[in-house]
Amino acid sequence: MTIAMHAYLREPEAIYARSFALIEAEAGAALAALPAELRPVARRLIHSCGMTDIPADLAWSGPIAGAARQALAAGATLFCDVEMVKAGIIDRRLPAGTTACCTLTDPQVPDLAAELGTTRSAAAVELWRERLDGAVVVIGNAPTALFHLLDRLTSWYERPAAILAFPVGFVGAAESKEALIAAPFDVPYVTLRGRRGGSAMAAAAVNALWDAER
Repeated sequence: MTIAMHAYLREPEAIYARSFALIEAEAGAALAALPAELRPVARRLIHSCGMTDIPADLAWSGPIAGAARQALAAGATLFCDVEMVKAGIIDRRLPAGTTACCTLTDPQVPDLAAELGTTRSAAAVELWRERLDGAVVVIGNAPTALFHLLDRLTSWYERPAAILAFPVGFVGAAESKEALIAAPFDVPYVTLRGRRGGSAMAAAAVNALWDAER
């Protein structure tokens, strides 16, 4: 029996090259308008979701890519709001000795959430403080985690080196990102305005930090 075969690219390197060629063809002008250090991040974000209009909604402050790279190269902790963000980060792209940490499953978190009257994702941020100074924060799911971090930064003296914020959803996602943009803290960040975001995008932003400029 003959089985009809679909015609499609099968070689991983060819698929990868074709994907980024199409991204450049469709979003090249928008990418060129971004600072050079953000272009690899924007490309990876587009690649993670298939949406070429991503550059128009990016917001950032300070030398975000450079600040995150420098912190991680120095051994800073990489805090993730959920395990899916951590799972999406390509370990071999990180400097040797870099630790990716997600405190959401820590046994202290349920009681902390009940005590604080908030979500577990927000309560998990409480456990970041000891290593937050100079760390890199990556949020790809929970708006409450970003809100809680911003609230704590008003009283904690510790400051992360960089924040990559891509919380997703219909409740609080857009608002939490606008709160980050409006925050008075001198912390480099990159975020995506609106409801869009997610773990894949957050991990893609981290994975892009060591991409060579195309």
